[in-house]
Amino acid sequence: MAKLRLAFMGTPGFSVPALDAVVRAGHEVEAVYTQPPRPAHRGKKETPSPVHIAAEKMGIPVRHPVSLKTPEAQAAFADLRLDAAVVVAYGLILPKAILEIPRYGCLNIHASLLPRWRGAAPIQRAILAGDEETGISIMQMDEGLDTGPVLLEEPVQILHRTTAHDLHDDLAHLGARLIVEALDGLADGSMRPKKQPDDGVTYAEKLKKSEGFIDWREPASDIDRRVRALTPWPGCYFEHGGERIKLLRALPTFPDRDAPPGTLLDDQGTVACGTGAIRLQRVQRPGRGPVSGEDFLRGLRLSPGTVLG
Repeated sequence: MAKLRLAFMGTPGFSVPALDAVVRAGHEVEAVYTQPPRPAHRGKKETPSPVHIAAEKMGIPVRHPVSLKTPEAQAAFADLRLDAAVVVAYGLILPKAILEIPRYGCLNIHASLLPRWRGAAPIQRAILAGDEETGISIMQMDEGLDTGPVLLEEPVQILHRTTAHDLHDDLAHLGARLIVEALDGLADGSMRPKKQPDDGVTYAEKLKKSEGFIDWREPASDIDRRVRALTPWPGCYFEHGGERIKLLRALPTFPDRDAPPGTLLDDQGTVACGTGAIRLQRVQRPGRGPVSGEDFLRGLRLSPGTVLG
């Protein structure tokens, strides 16, 4: 297979398997572009991104411009004499001038089956919507929001207990495999990008912290999807006794009796919802470690019949 001159453009842990894959495939990664170090952890120490750390370990030069719209940034990119750029969760807009520089363009690893879930949070939105499958699309980027033609895609099932964490890891490794296939296909001429369908377009809006609030009036199935989609970030929570309590893991159940939403039905942490019930499996109070639902009830001395909220 032809060995290509590449730039790699990515930032979070999701991007690292793809960087590792293109390097292992023998491609020449001339530079890694990533977001600059940010304050992180309790000490707010400037911390490089996961891609930055991985690139340094591989001995690849790292760049983190604040913009790619300046003539200087574009000239520096052009000087790399690239065959292609691989882009995955980079975090900066690529202007037309950048997109047109590499011989084969800029290839994006996108975590959905386009045109469904274009945008910022495709993994979480797919679970929230109750989709039965998602996947990876390898897209040749244009100036639109995830509107470019698709080179390669592969589906992944979303099972009834699949979490955002599960999908994140599965799709990261699938994207790493597919980007190598796409680069090979472009290099040998066996792969041609196909225009995305006009039908079925949806947008995965950026997640907001307020979406994590648990309203017990919702059906248990909706609350279950919310917890699976929004853990670990932005996280789900409910309020009781003046505390904001994190709900880290839950299980939908179908109790024998009805009760007002938010009512504790037993001493195992089963809470009545608008339809069905949710069992609190992993809960965390402010300033404390995660505990089981049963331990949470014992800690606050909550008994069946108590209404949370």
